[in-house]
Amino acid sequence: KDRVAWISGAGSGMGAATARLMVAEGARVTLVDVDLPRVQQVAAELNSDGKTNALPVSCDVACESDVRQSIEQTVAQFGNLHILVNNAGTGEFSPLHECDTTEWDRVMAVNVKATYLSFRAGYPHLSKNACSYVVNVASISSFVGQATTPVYTTSKHALLGLTRSIALDYAKDGIRCNCVCPGITDTPMLRRHLDQSPDGDEILTNRLRRVPLGKALVPGDIARAVLYLSCDDSTGITGTSIVVDGGYLAAAEWDTDA
Repeated sequence: KDRVAWISGAGSGMGAATARLMVAEGARVTLVDVDLPRVQQVAAELNSDGKTNALPVSCDVACESDVRQSIEQTVAQFGNLHILVNNAGTGEFSPLHECDTTEWDRVMAVNVKATYLSFRAGYPHLSKNACSYVVNVASISSFVGQATTPVYTTSKHALLGLTRSIALDYAKDGIRCNCVCPGITDTPMLRRHLDQSPDGDEILTNRLRRVPLGKALVPGDIARAVLYLSCDDSTGITGTSIVVDGGYLAAAEWDTDA
């Protein structure tokens, strides 16, 4: 309640779900996304009560000036900044020898560099508060490899390491930094990936057989974990991760009716 959050990738999926949940809990949020019409639509929904609960901002999180301006707009609109949620992400799905340098650089910029940029821009404001929060949305790929996703897997491993470094270096400023690591979650990004294959539904079904709960997560499942790490309920927790994966990483072998 009465906290101000900056959320990247807020136009759909986990970012939009996080924004809805935070506003429902009394926060005000800046919704940043490269797709401005999408965040404008989410903001219109969140501002339907006549109050300015959400500020939509066009932002390429890999662009330093975009990120800096979005932070400045947040503070100008809401007067403060308490929470950074680095949720924006992208993926490139190909073997390493087929991944060109442009693809590599783009994934690393969106999935890793963007967190550096948002924290650097946000730090002067976060450090003014008695307590502030940084939540990075990583992946189960922060812990294990997956076939034909070398750059994505590398970026998510790096994000977990960066989370730990921020937690250690800025604890003295009252800033807690943690990671949420989702498993198979039904988001537009997942659907785009599956749509690239004529056997997308079969691929998803086969993957879900390796999930003990036997189903895909929904964005709200991830949003609740982000919310927990963004408030006093998680006091004492920093430099770690919450895995939300339906049990995927709990077993080396599993087969269930998905």
